[in-house]
Amino acid sequence: MPKLQLMDVTIRDGQQSLWATRMPVGDMLPILPAMDRVGYWAIEAWGGATFDTCLRFLDEDPWERLRSIKNKTPNTPLAMLTRGQNLVGYKHYSREICNRFIHAAKRNGIDVFRVFDALNDIRNVVDNAEAIHEAGAHFEGAISYTVSPVHTLDSYLEYAQQLKDLGAHSIAIKDMAGMLTPYRTERMVRALNAEIGLPVHVHCHYVGGMAPANIIKAAEAGAAIADVASAPLAFGNSHPAVEMIVAAMQESRYDTELDLDLLFEIAEYWEGVRKRSHYKRGVSSLIHMQVYNHQVPGGMMSNLVAQLEVQNASDRLADVMKEIPKVRAEVGYPPLVTPMSQIVGTQAVFNVLTGKRWGVVSKEMKDYICGYYGKAPGPMDPNIVAKVVGADDILDESVSPGSLVTTTFEEVAEEIGDLAQSEEDVLMYALFPVEARTYLSKHRTSEKTEFLLEEESSETKEDDYVDINQIKELIRVAEESGVGEIVVEEGGNRIAVRMPGMVNADALAAAAAAVPVAAPVASAASAAEAAPAEAPAGSRPAEWKPVVAPMVGTFYTSPAPGEPPFVKEGDEVMAGQTLCIVEAMKLMNEITAEEMGVVREVCLGDATPVEYGTPLFYIEPLHSDTLTSMEA
Repeated sequence: MPKLQLMDVTIRDGQQSLWATRMPVGDMLPILPAMDRVGYWAIEAWGGATFDTCLRFLDEDPWERLRSIKNKTPNTPLAMLTRGQNLVGYKHYSREICNRFIHAAKRNGIDVFRVFDALNDIRNVVDNAEAIHEAGAHFEGAISYTVSPVHTLDSYLEYAQQLKDLGAHSIAIKDMAGMLTPYRTERMVRALNAEIGLPVHVHCHYVGGMAPANIIKAAEAGAAIADVASAPLAFGNSHPAVEMIVAAMQESRYDTELDLDLLFEIAEYWEGVRKRSHYKRGVSSLIHMQVYNHQVPGGMMSNLVAQLEVQNASDRLADVMKEIPKVRAEVGYPPLVTPMSQIVGTQAVFNVLTGKRWGVVSKEMKDYICGYYGKAPGPMDPNIVAKVVGADDILDESVSPGSLVTTTFEEVAEEIGDLAQSEEDVLMYALFPVEARTYLSKHRTSEKTEFLLEEESSETKEDDYVDINQIKELIRVAEESGVGEIVVEEGGNRIAVRMPGMVNADALAAAAAAVPVAAPVASAASAAEAAPAEAPAGSRPAEWKPVVAPMVGTFYTSPAPGEPPFVKEGDEVMAGQTLCIVEAMKLMNEITAEEMGVVREVCLGDATPVEYGTPLFYIEPLHSDTLTSMEA
């Protein structure tokens, strides 16, 4: 029996599970040479949410992060997680984009690609698998593990065989929710070894505390590899501590032969990072332990808590936890892993907060029900399907969802233009257009841009601030309009962005007007549209009924930038017709008319932030007597 090999997930899944993926690369680099000496099977360094958060929150180039990590770990293979056809994003990308992304990741330092699909739909893995083989890398096919009436050992073995047929070099059991138990793990590993015959890699989140026992039973059953994290980033929503597993395996046939002294030296470094940055430890609470009942992964739990806090509804968590299993059953028991965890969890939040089950449905949930994410594991509730979508909207099961995405690399490259200076830049834009354009705009002009922040008041208030997103937007507007300086004042703060070139007075005025301070900025065009002044409540006819925001979010009048609005004043609408989108919780949520009527007032401009209960429209209902008089 060979020794158990370990993959360290500290700098990817560990920090993603506990610290919301907010660790900057500067915190990683000093300790990587020591980690490189440990003798890990691999270090998981990239993928998952790291690509997104580098751009969105850390102001880092994710490709440069990868190259920096590889430079410090020349002796250890680097691994990444991809979401199949979603890559590291939240939607399907074309075959060409998938192929180019995998090749780019390989040449920038990735050796092992762990590929999973949230629905275990093999069609969503094919393009990744082919590209990984072309690139000459290790293809690890991952099974998204969950518990439901339709998820059985036989179904997992069938999917593992499909992964093997695609050329997988190893099979990972991806227990993202911490749902595995020791003897279930033992049975699954033995069956995979006997019937599939590929090395088995066990990935168990700690959550309810069974992960260490799972790894021990997995090793006894013949697993080849297990995932671990350094102790300061272990436990809770993360993984078992490497120090724990190494010590547990000593004096057994599965001894990892790793140096505990070196591991504790590394742990001391990470503990310093944790304390300095005021990060929390991984701790399993009672609600974590209840995962064996509610089946909600720890990362999803953290997201739900954050969502409810934003909606000022933290007291409704228990109700949402009861709603999640109902929603999951109604839509065919999808595993609760990205993006299905967000889609199912957000639907449960809507159902609870609005008091109308399936009254508000995100575009992503509709797409899932229609089959655009892949095939649901089990049958859906026909009443829910009929309520949410029409029969004609459902994708034929013979059509692979990924085949419907035909965006070419050249199209994306032309769209981003000269801002992209490499294939990696274009791919960054293909996956996250808004965030990539913001990042590239800033950093392509960083040497020629001067920022000024001046206080015109001698007193600094606690809530005085300047949003970095506003500064980024100022840069973009300045570049596009050709102005030399934009200055915006608000609350005693003066933001100035100066750039070389001739100052065009008209463009300057327009650009400054396009960037309001102390409000989220979506784009210059959308921000320039001033929201209509809302009429006093008493001046509206009593029969006009308000349509209000069911959540905190951003109001959008059209399905996409540049497209016509869903409705405008004077339009007749039918019950169930889409009026607008409110973006919340990373999902696009369509708000529909409850009854037939005429849109009398559009209350807000495009891309306006809204609070719960904000009036969006006023609609005059059309009753049968009204229709009769109109027809006459």
